[in-house]
Amino acid sequence: MSSPFAAPPGSPVRRRRPSWAGRNYTLLTSAAVVTNLGSHGATIAAAFAVLEAGGSGGDVGLVAAARTLPLVLFLLIGGAIADRLPRHRVMVAANTLNCVSQAGFAVLVLAGDPQLWQMMLLTALCGTGTAFFNPAAEGMLLSTVSGEHANRAFALFRMAMNGAGIGGAALGGAMIAVMGPGWVLAVDAAAFAIAGALRAFLDVSHVNDRAPGGGLLADLREGWVEVRTRPWLWSIVLQFSVVVAVVGAADAVYGPLVARDHLGGPAPWGLALAFFGVGTIAGAFLMMAWKPRRLLLVGTLCVFPLALPSAGLAVPLPVWGLCVVMFVSGAAIEVFGVNWMTTMHQEIPEEKFSRVSAYDWFGSVSMLPLATTLAGPAESAFGRSTALWGSAALVVLVTALVLLVPDVRRMTRAPHTKTTTPTFPTPTPSTPTPSSPTPSSPTNSSPAGV
Repeated sequence: MSSPFAAPPGSPVRRRRPSWAGRNYTLLTSAAVVTNLGSHGATIAAAFAVLEAGGSGGDVGLVAAARTLPLVLFLLIGGAIADRLPRHRVMVAANTLNCVSQAGFAVLVLAGDPQLWQMMLLTALCGTGTAFFNPAAEGMLLSTVSGEHANRAFALFRMAMNGAGIGGAALGGAMIAVMGPGWVLAVDAAAFAIAGALRAFLDVSHVNDRAPGGGLLADLREGWVEVRTRPWLWSIVLQFSVVVAVVGAADAVYGPLVARDHLGGPAPWGLALAFFGVGTIAGAFLMMAWKPRRLLLVGTLCVFPLALPSAGLAVPLPVWGLCVVMFVSGAAIEVFGVNWMTTMHQEIPEEKFSRVSAYDWFGSVSMLPLATTLAGPAESAFGRSTALWGSAALVVLVTALVLLVPDVRRMTRAPHTKTTTPTFPTPTPSTPTPSSPTPSSPTNSSPAGV
């Protein structure tokens, strides 16, 4: 059967993108770029909105926890729903909720005198949308990939997504310094609206109806079986429950405080986050060409550098030093991210992508609300520097423990990544995140996969 996107016979073919990058892949990538342009600046803006309203480091942690708590509560339900309903509809609905909540947050800050409970409530609504969006988005991306180009496709997607984070973080920090955090939050709301509109144009005309399941609980049990019977999967998810918690707390709470007290304000912190984004692009660029045979061994070794940002903040390093360690950690975690997504694509059945992704996200962010809530009290009890050194030590410890799992050391790349039946049609041989994901990384509170 010919592709619906193929050129008419005899007509010249103009290649503006790789043959494996179909319409849906392009729309998914474009939407991720737009979202990351807004969200990276909004993460900084939320912290400084709390501080400018007179809040403390503990209040910053409470607002950050309000975003992640709904992830813990709704992720598994979101994964089951995304494997039952058309994934693009779940994504658009989640983007709509994100847009409304961030717009409300922006109006609240721009109007002046925002209350802590109001900021927590609106942030929680945004987190709820994310809980439903992330499993659907990761399942969508994985299901559009097949064949030998999977590694390259995942790397290119993450490169584009994280590249947008560079501009978003740097521009967001600069905009906060000049215009205040409210306008950055408004830009994030607009970005969600644009991204949702792009995802609404995904071509689902050839999507097969999903077979009826045995109910929500039965679907969740099936997903859990996929996780618990794979030691490499549950061990790395447990690892990232600690890594995401301590790194997320350091970046969401301690980073803005160190920037305020030692670096000169939000702009230098935004620059440091931008260098993390540059590092992720470098890592993704490397993974476009490099296909390590031992996927998880190489990936896990690249988690150790995530201890560097916490250590750099503990010193604290000057801005240029912090930018260096952020670059190194960004490059390293991107190597992990591509290898993780390739492993998931190789090992997990397509019809269970979103549920397994939901367990991945759930395990990875389960401790983040507690960590961000306790970051302020930990600073008061032990001192900021001690808390940050403790965060760095935990990253090293849990990553070393994962290397004891035989499957992590022995998992190898298949000669050709398994061929799946794409949920969405792509032109010619089909192929195309969180974690992360969704890209992204533990620095942005994503799971092991994105």
